[in-house]
Amino acid sequence: MRQIFILAAAISITACSASTDSSIPTPTAPVESTESQSVKQDLSSQQAQRLIKAALKGKQGYDITESLTTEVGQRMAGTEAEARARVWAVAKFKEIGLENVRVEPFTIPGWERGVETASIVSPFPQDLVITSLGYSVATPAGGIEAEVVYFPELAALQATTQDLTGKIVFISGLMEKAPDGAGYGPAGMKRRIGASEAAKHGAVAVLIRSVGTSSHRFAHTGGMRYAPGAPKIPIAAMSGPDADQMERVFQRGETVTVKMTLSPINTGDRPSGNVIGEIVGSESPEEIVVIGGHLDSWDLGTGAIDDGAGIGISAGAAKVIIDAGMKPKRTIRVIAYGAEEIGLLGGFAYRDQHEASLGNHVMATESDFGAGAPYEVHYNSAAGRADMQRLADLLEIPLIEKDTSGGPDIGPIKAMGVPAMRLQQDGTDYFDLHHTPDDTFDKIDPDEMAKNTAGFAAMAWITANSTSNYRDK
Repeated sequence: MRQIFILAAAISITACSASTDSSIPTPTAPVESTESQSVKQDLSSQQAQRLIKAALKGKQGYDITESLTTEVGQRMAGTEAEARARVWAVAKFKEIGLENVRVEPFTIPGWERGVETASIVSPFPQDLVITSLGYSVATPAGGIEAEVVYFPELAALQATTQDLTGKIVFISGLMEKAPDGAGYGPAGMKRRIGASEAAKHGAVAVLIRSVGTSSHRFAHTGGMRYAPGAPKIPIAAMSGPDADQMERVFQRGETVTVKMTLSPINTGDRPSGNVIGEIVGSESPEEIVVIGGHLDSWDLGTGAIDDGAGIGISAGAAKVIIDAGMKPKRTIRVIAYGAEEIGLLGGFAYRDQHEASLGNHVMATESDFGAGAPYEVHYNSAAGRADMQRLADLLEIPLIEKDTSGGPDIGPIKAMGVPAMRLQQDGTDYFDLHHTPDDTFDKIDPDEMAKNTAGFAAMAWITANSTSNYRDK
């Protein structure tokens, strides 16, 4: 697993350095008069408005998400459930009328959760709600029982000079709520690197406060990684209320002993894949507009907001266009990415498999932030800014000049020069749910889902019929 993350990092750096590679062809648009372009823009806006109305009246995205979460459920990368999800996606894409439906396979390192228990042994014996972090190693079969050393946040652990040999490290630190989820990156660092930071000082295991904003007694899972050369020690997240409880015990000046048992296993190479379907363009089919979401999920809930909603929004947007009988000039490609949760592996696989044609990818975006209504259009390029302003005006939300990856799985091709935009959704409550047992279909509001579907349909239509190649010269 260490090698996978090192490789992913190296690939990302290489991709960034290649983003200005002049050998990648870029689509060229015919020169038209300003008046002719204006007429076409007006028509495209009228057509996009028609799609918006159809989406707001329908349940296209909502119904697709319901189907996925009900008929497949949780979809951990590399498992039999993710394989069933690919079968489901192929059938669903064909059902809604997409063309050229196929699976593009790739291989990933498998990991599966096992037993996960923890309890305070002393001074106040009681059980704790925990969950293993993805790709953690296991404890010994009999578990680990040891004194706990408390750090209020990751920075305190990183600054410590303590000898933690034989100890369990507990890292707390609250995550702040924000509509754009800005607190997730900083809070998530303890999840990603906490085990290796603690191991440097001799610790035998780590517990962290869940990276999330829920006050419910659910633990939030998520991926972690081991630093090269650092000992691999087990790491788990505990629920917010249990982290509060642990802090209160420490505030009493007590010495705390915990026993924890984790039994996850690395299962070796496993199959994954991206599922692709298209609305083939009528005039420039080789030019591609990408919309999508990721098909896999963590295994605690049914992956409704993360990211069944993204699959429903992107596929639902395509269905709105198909049902309207409208044919775009460029090809609209819908991608259900595999293995996003364990390192954006579907995004990297797509980049590698389509590297030769990335110059013909004119726009890309992904929905991977739940189903809250969009409140901003994010875009930061002079080329095509008029199109993005028209989209924002149609959706009655502001255009914000802000650079964006376009979404996690879009990042690898964005680094290669593919233009990206994003509909920023309201994620104020997103981290109450994601990566927890509470990520279930009942949390999705059909009206807000319809607004997302409408936004994706309008965006795909406008960019697929534009004369812009969205690349600044």
